Amino acid sequence: MLLTSIDWIIIAAYLVFSLVIGVWVARQAGKDSTEFFAAGKNMPWWLLGVSMVATTFSTDTPNLVTDIVRTQGVAGNWSWWAFLLTGMLTVFVYAQLWKRSGVLTDVEFYELRYSGKSAAFLRGFRAVYLGFLFNIIVMATVSLAAIKLGTVLMGLTPLQTILIAGTVTVIYSSLGGLKGILITDFFQFFLSLLGGLAAAYYALQHPDVGGLQGLITNAEVVPKLNIFPNFNNPSEMLGLLIIPLAVQWWSVYYPGSEPGGGGYIAQRMFAAKNENHSVGAVFFFNAAHFALRPWPWIIVGLASLIVYPDIASLKEAFPAAAGVADHDMGYPAMLTFLPKGLVGLVLASLIAAYMSTISTHLNWGSSYLVNDFYKRFIRPESSEKELVTVGRVSTVILMIFSGALALGMRSALDNFQILLQIGAGTGLIFILRWFWWRINAASEIAAMIISFLVAIYFRFFHSYTGLPTLTSWQELIWGVVITTIGWVTTMYLTRPTNQQRLVKFIELVKPGGPGWQKVRAKAKANGYTIEQEKGGWMVPQGILCMVLGTIVIYGALLATGYWIYGNSIPAVTLTIVTVVAGVLLYHAWKKLLSIRD
Repeated sequence: MLLTSIDWIIIAAYLVFSLVIGVWVARQAGKDSTEFFAAGKNMPWWLLGVSMVATTFSTDTPNLVTDIVRTQGVAGNWSWWAFLLTGMLTVFVYAQLWKRSGVLTDVEFYELRYSGKSAAFLRGFRAVYLGFLFNIIVMATVSLAAIKLGTVLMGLTPLQTILIAGTVTVIYSSLGGLKGILITDFFQFFLSLLGGLAAAYYALQHPDVGGLQGLITNAEVVPKLNIFPNFNNPSEMLGLLIIPLAVQWWSVYYPGSEPGGGGYIAQRMFAAKNENHSVGAVFFFNAAHFALRPWPWIIVGLASLIVYPDIASLKEAFPAAAGVADHDMGYPAMLTFLPKGLVGLVLASLIAAYMSTISTHLNWGSSYLVNDFYKRFIRPESSEKELVTVGRVSTVILMIFSGALALGMRSALDNFQILLQIGAGTGLIFILRWFWWRINAASEIAAMIISFLVAIYFRFFHSYTGLPTLTSWQELIWGVVITTIGWVTTMYLTRPTNQQRLVKFIELVKPGGPGWQKVRAKAKANGYTIEQEKGGWMVPQGILCMVLGTIVIYGALLATGYWIYGNSIPAVTLTIVTVVAGVLLYHAWKKLLSIRD
């Protein structure tokens, strides 16, 4: 065990602080379900944006990045960097639409957009599927990282780690609701950022690493440094760059990067005081998530290759963790070299990251189970107090199941790829449903079922068929193709949403665009005119802002990397591109706001 008394005091102080926040806001959070799940829908953009970033800090994220860097090099990070495109589309097109919808959860959206029993079924099934099944897989992945940290740094068994971390998190989550989570996330963000910087600094100070120059010239590290994959290797280019940027970002449902927005990102949009605060929160999140945070984690991952070049060396150094040792353990392993006292601070930052992510998923999943299943189908007449109580109970249940699942998991990267495959092919429908009248509930049900079955097939059955082995990106492409064909076919074979529901949706959300012309024409033929959006259709200007925003954030991300590597020409060039694109974005965003107003 590496911790001293001062380390334990720092960790204990943080845990107590989190509990105090939960108790402090418990009374207000318990007033009604809107307070508990949406913080009264009156939160500012900066608090919501910081909370989004804190949630995605996540204990498993530095482990995942380390796993990617060690196995695929820095270029492997395009598998998640590509989701910036999704994020920018959400910022400039979908954030305002979600806020206008007025729903409490994004699953409630289904009965706003679709009609009939299929819409009700989709809402209920999706609430359980995402809120419980999918959600506990995500939380278990995060808890797996906590297990590895607890084993390496604190000498705890996996069960002890889950019991301690899970108990504290579930107490303040169930007491304080979303508002308590937002407040604790604000402090967790800065603590996690400080911890990540400290981890990178001391990784570079390791004698075997020899500082930044020693890192980027080391024979173990040099092959992993390329920010872009090898252009002379088509398979590598396809898997690491082209597929993520050309297909993955719009076609895959992944928590925190849902095409068109959704999940806990949408939950925070609903909590914003108005549309502008909703948009500002999501933009801040994407800027910090992709441009601010990755490089400290990457540095630690690269340094770990020098100190622990393979899994065998990790097992040898940490025999107690041999059962869960994999490349993602390189990150917690490097933290063992931190000086006494700072270990406690960095570990507290990782505990903060864990608690932020888990508390968000607990509240988000509970909101589905309560608002979209219990209230909608079991007890529609339930009081607000009862809904809050059920929310608190379901929070505890989610924690128990996710903790149990975590005890049987092994690799962060493996889990990441499973989640990508499960959501493959469903993303396009989430983008189009806002702008095309023909999308119906049956098509969403088909997409969800088919993508899940395809993922199960590749995970458990494909290897026994005698067919050629596929890479993860090839499985992803097959998943997208099969699922898309399935839901499009289902859409044309089933009835569209009824006219009255579509008219109501257009008038409430005001999505605009040519995809609604048939609905408008039918309404006009029946003597009813749907009012046109003031200022015209905002999507073309929104896409321009999306492109410029993507250039700004990618420019900052890549420029930072080249500055670290000491490659001044690309660093200066990308810095200039970032600044110019930022100025253009400022003016384009002002024009977009004028269209909205």
